[in-house]
Amino acid sequence: MINRPVLVLNQNYEPLNICHVRRAIVLIYQSKAEMLEDGVGFIYSAAHKFPIPSVIRLPYLVKRPFRVMRKLSRVEVFNRDGYVCQYCGKQTRNLTLDHVIPRYRGGQHTWENVVSACVHCNRKKAGRTPEEAGMRLRHAPTAPRAERYSYIPAQYLQVRREWERYFPH
Repeated sequence: MINRPVLVLNQNYEPLNICHVRRAIVLIYQSKAEMLEDGVGFIYSAAHKFPIPSVIRLPYLVKRPFRVMRKLSRVEVFNRDGYVCQYCGKQTRNLTLDHVIPRYRGGQHTWENVVSACVHCNRKKAGRTPEEAGMRLRHAPTAPRAERYSYIPAQYLQVRREWERYFPH
């Protein structure tokens, strides 16, 4: 229960972050946050009974710069490609990164040159371009669109029904 996610809102009710129940209770107890939605159950101490929060709001405004681009990483490339090999179409969690134009041939480590590939396809392609290896990309790699809540981990965006009203689409 103490490690359940809690949505943290800015003073203007904009999603700011995710924290754990323990941190949220400390913020509420220190009057640094207010509870807007309660979760399931209570946490008991020797002298107090604390409702488990699901959504808290800070009483002051935290300025967060709008990040235009997601950081290029393995997980972000796999998320962009839907955990699907971009050569054979196999959906798997056992993926590797592949540079469409190999780096030793001048290919850059950019969104437009990196794709998800299963181990078999990556070995088959080796240090060649897809045309030289007789392989075809299912989709041309592109940089992901900038998303307003890119700093909130994707697995939390669809998890909690009581959070939906705080994420305008």
